[in-house]
Amino acid sequence: MILRVAQFCVVRKLDTLNHVTVVENQPIGAGPTVESGAAQSGAAIEAGPAVAGTGPGDPDGRPGETEGLRERKKAATRRALGLAAMSLAISRGLDNVHPEDIAAEAGVSTRTFNNYFASKYEAICALAMERGTIIGSALRNRPATEPLMEAITVAVLEPYVRGGRPPDRDWVQGVRLVIKSASLEGEYLRTQRATQKALTEAIADRIGCDPAVEMFPAVMAGAVTAAVHAAHERWLSAEPPVALVPLIREALSQLSCLCSNTPRANSLAVGPDAPDPDQALRPTLS
Repeated sequence: MILRVAQFCVVRKLDTLNHVTVVENQPIGAGPTVESGAAQSGAAIEAGPAVAGTGPGDPDGRPGETEGLRERKKAATRRALGLAAMSLAISRGLDNVHPEDIAAEAGVSTRTFNNYFASKYEAICALAMERGTIIGSALRNRPATEPLMEAITVAVLEPYVRGGRPPDRDWVQGVRLVIKSASLEGEYLRTQRATQKALTEAIADRIGCDPAVEMFPAVMAGAVTAAVHAAHERWLSAEPPVALVPLIREALSQLSCLCSNTPRANSLAVGPDAPDPDQALRPTLS
């Protein structure tokens, strides 16, 4: 049951969903290696590291470096809060988690929490939102000669680097209860839409088309999003628990037919050897 989950720090297992490096099977508050999960990293994030040459009064500081550091700190704070929110929701139950609890778990102030999130629901979905950005970026970085479906599969799996083994039964039960909560549905749908939009734009960039003109990127992104959702549903209901990555890979493999009539998408993304743009997304008649 969920009460048993509360005895453990769920942070490493959250990697399956959220691509965050954490500690596995360590009792919460048991010692200096954990200190309630994300609290240590959150405190360091809010305080900020001392970096030579980037202080406001340092004549050697360069604005670009300072801005880059600031953005990284913001992203790390957001990630720590998202991790803390999901950890607490799993261990306590969604209704028993409040913004001040999340802030304390992450080692920051409630005011800091409110600067990043409008609600605990948004915080819980934050790492899933980040996953969409990671996938879009990963797809843009795939080799231009790689077939589109292969590139999408590799990109989609990138945030799930630790989803290759079955999770603990009690932990996945806790995740199931959180995700299935009716109060989380609105935020979850918003996250899905954002992920689909990021993927649509990345697919359009890769094959060199305008998503406002051609429907293929949006159709493909919608299909990929639905496939990943189906894999998650199967993963959450599997008994005994199974690994998530093989399910995602299997679901995506069933979308290969969508690429069969897109020569440009299946050959080169863009470049001098790309097919005629006027013919890029038109079905091949046989």
